[in-house]
Amino acid sequence: QLQLVESGGGLVQPGGSLRLSCVASGFPLDYYTIGWFRQAPGRAREGVSSINSDDYATYYADSVKGRFTVSRDNANNTAYLQMNDLKPEDTAVYFCAADDSVYGLGPRGLNEPEYDYWGQGTQVTVSS
Repeated sequence: QLQLVESGGGLVQPGGSLRLSCVASGFPLDYYTIGWFRQAPGRAREGVSSINSDDYATYYADSVKGRFTVSRDNANNTAYLQMNDLKPEDTAVYFCAADDSVYGLGPRGLNEPEYDYWGQGTQVTVSS
């Protein structure tokens, strides 16, 4: 029932910024924990950030703390990932995901198997 549509990826120089958007349809976004994941070629998919459905608590991978910020606007059924001070190692396909548990996932929000719905992915390339 829930569908996720991502946008905002692209090519940026090291030190640059991008904001990824994830727009949900089919069900109110406030019922879902939202997670952001990324996958580089030849590497496993990793959790980047998540935001709870109930208390808006946020969680980040150590590699992006201080540079990335996750947020949500339930009234517009949209979640965001603000990416600052981008590095070449941030290059990956980024995915938005949603979990419909009654309560927010909390620290489990960075674990891929927890999520029920996924966006199509958007490419982020950080290069000179």
